[in-house]
Amino acid sequence: MPGYWVARSRIADPAEYKKYTDLVPGIISQFGGKVLARGGDYKILEGPEKFHRFVVIEFPTMADAIACHDSDAYQQAAAFRKSGAGEVELVIVDGIG
Repeated sequence: MPGYWVARSRIADPAEYKKYTDLVPGIISQFGGKVLARGGDYKILEGPEKFHRFVVIEFPTMADAIACHDSDAYQQAAAFRKSGAGEVELVIVDGIG
């Protein structure tokens, strides 16, 4: 069954955040990840309106999604956004087989 990253983010420093987003596509592809939705138009139906960027990434399995997140390469890239460039809520959810 596939595993999905579902993320909501608020970008505080676009230049610093871009250092993160420039690295992530190559990292997720190493784990078989495929971006299904990233940025673009959105409509918040319920919940807080502080997040303005939404991302959904599909991985072959939940284990692949977790391995990508936990990898040294991803954690090094995430350090750019964790330094104050943005706030992110990220969940990994198991798909339906």
